[in-house]
Amino acid sequence: MNLPTADLLELYRRMLLIRRFEERCNALFLQGRIPSTLHLYIGQEAVATGVCAVLRRDDWVVGTHRPHGHALAKGVSARVIMAELMAKATGCCRGKGGSMHVGDVREGVFPAIAIVGAGLPIAAGAALSAKMRGSGQVAVAFHGEGAANEGDWHETLNMAAIWKLPVIFVCENNLYGASTHFTRAFAVAHVADRAPAYGMPGEVVDGNDVEAVREATLRAVERARRGEGPTLLECLTYRQCGHSRSDACDYRPDDEEASWKEHDPLTVAAGRLRAAPWAQGEADLAAVEAAVAAEIDDSIAFAEASPAPDPADLERDVFWEGE
Repeated sequence: MNLPTADLLELYRRMLLIRRFEERCNALFLQGRIPSTLHLYIGQEAVATGVCAVLRRDDWVVGTHRPHGHALAKGVSARVIMAELMAKATGCCRGKGGSMHVGDVREGVFPAIAIVGAGLPIAAGAALSAKMRGSGQVAVAFHGEGAANEGDWHETLNMAAIWKLPVIFVCENNLYGASTHFTRAFAVAHVADRAPAYGMPGEVVDGNDVEAVREATLRAVERARRGEGPTLLECLTYRQCGHSRSDACDYRPDDEEASWKEHDPLTVAAGRLRAAPWAQGEADLAAVEAAVAAEIDDSIAFAEASPAPDPADLERDVFWEGE
C-alpha cells in the first residue's frame, strides 16, 4: 500500500469531510435545526471512503440507516444532503426522506434503506441488471454485522453467488448491533467466515485503515467486473458515538472505546501523510481542514436558504400499487 501522496491526501480529505459533516449535524440537531433523529457515521469513515475510491460514477451503492458517509464518499454533494436533513425542497430526496433515506441516483447512490438488511437485495438487483446489460457496472451493499443475521442477507448472498452477480457485500462490523455485542449474536469469529458456505471469497479488513479498505475493494471490484461474481468484505471498525442520538453508549467499556480511538481512521491517515515523501505535513492537513470547513458552512447556508417542500408535491414521486 504505497499510494501517491496526492491520492492519500484526497482520501484523507473525503474522510475529514464526513467526520466534520457528522459533527456539525450533531450540533445542528441539538439546536433543533434538523427535525429528525440521526445515526452518525463518526469513526467509520475509512470504510465508505476506501470502498467508493475505486468505484466508477455509474457504479451503484446502497447504504444503511447510517448513510451520510456513504453518500458523501460516493460524490453526493454536502449541499443536497444537508438540505435533505433540514427537510428542504432542494434536498437529494426533495426533503421527503430525511437522514435515513439519503441518496442521489445521479451519483449512483440509491436512497438509503432504513430497514436492516433490506438494501442487499436492492444491490443484487442492480448487479443483475448490470450483468444482463453487459454494462461492466458493479453494485455495493453496505451493511452492519447485525444485518448478517437477517434472512435477506442469507438469501441475497446465496442468489448472488449462484448467478455470479457483480456485487460486493461490505459488512461494517462496528461490534455492536444497537447495544448487542458481536460475540453474543454470532457463533463464528468473523462474518466473513460465512462466505465459503455461499461459494464466494470472504476477506477481513482493517476498517479503520482507508488504504487497506481501498486495496481489498479494488480486488473485489476487479473480480466482479471480470464476471467472477460477488465478494464479502468484513471491515472491522468502531462507531465513536451512540447507535442513534438517544443512545448514551453506557454498555461499552471505557478501555474498549479508548483503544479504538487510538486507531481512529483520521489519525492513521494523517500519520502517514506527515511521514510521506514530498508531503507538506501540517500545512497540507491545515489546508484540507480549512477547505472542508468552508464546504460544510456553504452546505448549511444553502440548506437554510432553501424553501420547504410544496404541499402540492405530497404525492409526487410516490408509487401507488393497486388501483
